[in-house]
Amino acid sequence: MLEGAKSIGVGAATIALAGAAVGIGNVLSSLIHFVAQNPSLAKQAFGYAILGFALTEAIALFAPMMAFLISFVFRSHKKS
Repeated sequence: MLEGAKSIGVGAATIALAGAAVGIGNVLSSLIHFVAQNPSLAKQAFGYAILGFALTEAIALFAPMMAFLISFVFRSHKKS
């Protein structure tokens, strides 16, 4: 039963990767729209977009880390 709960936990932890992908797409889409409307502010907007990309990517790195923690660190100790 514990192994099944671990599998569900790992699956739930990896769902965050889909959210991070959507977030990165939103950041880059907003950058393209902003630069199309204000080309003179492209350099400043690019700096903010890189910051948003980095923060979103950090969440994408935490999700697999939690999945690996759940699956490999929290092991069940079976009595022999």
